[in-house]
Amino acid sequence: MKTSNLVAAAVLSLLAASGAQAQQGFEPVQPLKAVTSRGDVAAGADAAARDGNVYGDVVAPPLVSRPSSLDRASVRAQAVAAAHAPNQNLDRRAFVNSEVPPQFQNPRR
Repeated sequence: MKTSNLVAAAVLSLLAASGAQAQQGFEPVQPLKAVTSRGDVAAGADAAARDGNVYGDVVAPPLVSRPSSLDRASVRAQAVAAAHAPNQNLDRRAFVNSEVPPQFQNPRR
C-alpha cells in the first residue's frame, strides 16, 4: 500500500512540475493587424473567381453536346432492338479464352 502511495505521489508531482513549466512559456494571442481593407480583399476575390481555375491542368474540359444526325424515332427503334437482342447480357468472360463464339455475336451492320 505504501509503495502505491509513493508511486502516485511521484506521478502527481511530475505532472504538477510539467504543468508549471508549460505555463511559463505561454504567450497570449496577439491581435490581428490587417494590412488590406475589406474592399480590397473582396475585389481580389472577385478577380480570382473570374480568372478561373489556375490549377486546372488536371481538370477535364467541359462536356459539349453535339447535335445528332438521327431523328428521335430511329434512336428509339435502335434502343428497342438492342433491348430485345438475345445476347444483350452476354459476358465474354463466360467463354473459353474470353472469346464469344460467332453464333452469339451481333451481325455486323
